[in-house]
Amino acid sequence: MRMYDIIMKKRNGGELSDEEIKFFVDGYTAGDIRDYQAAALMMAVYFQKMTERETFALTMAMAKSGEMLNLDMIKGIKVDKHSTGGVGDKTSLALAPMVAACGIPVAKMSGRGLGHTGGTIDKLESFPGFSTALSTDRFIENVNNIGISIIGQTAELAPADKKLYALRDVTATVDNMSLIASSIMSKKLAAGADAIVLDVKTGSGAFMKTEEDAFLLAGEMVKIGKNAGKYTAAVVSDMDQPLGFAVGNALEVKEAIDTLKGNGPEDFEELCFTLGSLMLVAGGVAANDNDAKLMLRRVISDGSALKKLAEFVRAQGGDERAVYDTELLPKADIVRPVISDRSGYISHI
Repeated sequence: MRMYDIIMKKRNGGELSDEEIKFFVDGYTAGDIRDYQAAALMMAVYFQKMTERETFALTMAMAKSGEMLNLDMIKGIKVDKHSTGGVGDKTSLALAPMVAACGIPVAKMSGRGLGHTGGTIDKLESFPGFSTALSTDRFIENVNNIGISIIGQTAELAPADKKLYALRDVTATVDNMSLIASSIMSKKLAAGADAIVLDVKTGSGAFMKTEEDAFLLAGEMVKIGKNAGKYTAAVVSDMDQPLGFAVGNALEVKEAIDTLKGNGPEDFEELCFTLGSLMLVAGGVAANDNDAKLMLRRVISDGSALKKLAEFVRAQGGDERAVYDTELLPKADIVRPVISDRSGYISHI
């Protein structure tokens, strides 16, 4: 098998076999296939597209290019949630404790900021002392003991995706539905969850600018998940303006804490309940959407979701006092008020 033939086949509109895709992914990960050949194939894929079977084969080849996390030692159905990112998107900070307090184990790998959006890991590190650098054994132990753990993505997880994304980023081949979907889902499948809930953002602050593209991406990812034998669902949510009111790591942590106290912004709370309901149904603890929302409201009103956040922060070395006293969170060295010179309402950001 030669890379030249694979590139030419896709360039001419042919459908690559599973073996050809695996040959490329394995060879590129190992360094046997050069960047210029990989770039040529990505450009051919960009213009000729990929079939559903090709996309799934690419996803699985990338997922299996490194460590496939085994979460069988964690009791219960493990449900993962992924967001394509947006300004003010602190959803995991509130959602994970809510879901864990309802009895669904949350064993999640998250990333740092991408482009103009902050990452879950960056925000969690606003808690003094908090660490996401846990061993796999400690990660699993925390989930079994308190129901929740979030760690950073390891270098061993889907290394082919990391290498390919860096190449696509400099060769103008990022914007292809199959390549975007396979990139996201390869990491989700390698992370070992039993079910996956996806939050696909659309609008001026999102990577998918139009609803049409967002629904296409959501559909691609759901098909990949189902083909892999995973319960997979997706929500398309608005990112034409920031989510909630707070933007910035520590400020977003505070807003997530306010939400767990029942005082969060309406749009952010609605998204948490929508995604959380899907997670509870997928995890088998709620029969339907209404039952799930009642459970989520209960863990907020009785304080157990906030308590779960404090347990989670403490278990990963953070100062849990900051959960109950947000004045302990970091602040900017310089704070300057911006005063409007007239009365009115902010209609759009």
